[in-house]
Amino acid sequence: MNTELSQQQIDSYQRDGFVVKRGFLSPAEVVELKTAVLDAIADMARTQGEQMVAGGGVKMEQKGYYAKVFTQRLNLWRISTTVKRYMLASSLGKALCDLAQVDGMRVWHDQALIKEPFGNPTAWHLDNPYWSFYSRHSISIWIALEDATLENGCMWFSPGSHHLATYENRGIGQNMGELFTIYPAMGQIDPVPAPMKAGDCSFHNGLCAHGAGPNMTRGRRIAMTCAYMPVGSEFNGQQNILPDSYFQTLTKGDVLQNDDWNPVLYNKVRESSLV
Repeated sequence: MNTELSQQQIDSYQRDGFVVKRGFLSPAEVVELKTAVLDAIADMARTQGEQMVAGGGVKMEQKGYYAKVFTQRLNLWRISTTVKRYMLASSLGKALCDLAQVDGMRVWHDQALIKEPFGNPTAWHLDNPYWSFYSRHSISIWIALEDATLENGCMWFSPGSHHLATYENRGIGQNMGELFTIYPAMGQIDPVPAPMKAGDCSFHNGLCAHGAGPNMTRGRRIAMTCAYMPVGSEFNGQQNILPDSYFQTLTKGDVLQNDDWNPVLYNKVRESSLV
């Protein structure tokens, strides 16, 4: 896993709210992670629970238009040691901290996103407003496990939109540009497509507007993503992916520091104390 970043890439991320990194995974690593992701999804499909499955994975309820946007499964790291090794790697955590310019990162949730053949487009949206904490430094990685192209629904980003965003949002529905009714200035920005080869990845800020086109092909667009929370982030009152047993113990303003549900990947303070 190539987690090295140049200063130019860090500066680009800070300016635009996203950056694409080529060759993040080697061909062998793509095969390993893709196999682990698909195996974990198959394991979840064999279970009978609608929400929580063995080990704490989450099966998302998908209906109507949204069900045709992508096949979505969360927290595969909790049921796959291979997914966990990739998504919670300390070297990745350091790269995330360098990009976001924070001292430490916890995992929020991972997410397999498979745009099935002829799948619907993914409307423009922000990520962080959905989550149980608000942070201008939250960050996600999006890893292409198959080539992501203009034809099969690659990612698109609105450069600099993270500087304009608050925590208002719109859901992923049929109106592709509904987000821009909240943020008209974002609608004046020329979006940038991010086609990727298998093994490439992107990083994007949780307040950077992004979306994806439809899959106009007979193949699947397979991607693995993971969202990360800066150490010290506070509970905002929303449950999101938190299990009931944990959610019911929280009061708005509490620091989210459950090491079982949101373990730390990397913390500069901790690492420096070990030197």
